[in-house]
Amino acid sequence: MQFIKARFHSRDEFLEAYSRELPHGGLFVATTTPLEPGAPVVIDLHCDGLPNKVLLRARVHSWRPALPRLRIRAGAVVAFEAMERDKREFVLATLGGALSPSHRRRHTRIPVSVAVRFRHADQNELADGELLEISIGGALLEAAQALPIGTDLVLSLLPPGGIAPMEIAARVTYAAGPRKAGVKFIFRDGGGSRRLRELIRRIRVA
Repeated sequence: MQFIKARFHSRDEFLEAYSRELPHGGLFVATTTPLEPGAPVVIDLHCDGLPNKVLLRARVHSWRPALPRLRIRAGAVVAFEAMERDKREFVLATLGGALSPSHRRRHTRIPVSVAVRFRHADQNELADGELLEISIGGALLEAAQALPIGTDLVLSLLPPGGIAPMEIAARVTYAAGPRKAGVKFIFRDGGGSRRLRELIRRIRVA
């Protein structure tokens, strides 16, 4: 999936590029890279006023080349995916002054769609799930049922291009919906974070 950087220096600059006409909101992003309508992308959003950069899944709605004589920049209008509603509302509320986040997230989570199997740390039975976001510090896990906060898990997933599953110890730290849980990774050895960085790199380029 292609990542596109979108940088804005102010709230007004962002709102000028934001589109409320699309069903789940959209954004004009300056880019000289031609993009096909319907292509999936991840918008790497930076804007003064946000505590962190925000990564949002989107699809290309349209793309236009530059018209220098008319001072029109090349760029794409992207339509945000419905699943990004919470992050979109977070951006709008924060830049609008209705929300004042109290802390910065140490690691930016990357939107993904990765099949994963997991088990409770004290059990052997595996369940199926999906990682919707991942970073060096944790992930957003979707499962068939709710997972209580404080539950220790072992996640098992196959890295892109890998031949053996990778196991990651994690702990549920918050509920993000009826079937979604935020998990924090727990490294048992010094090489755990290094292997996870390599996993994330492979996911980004897959």
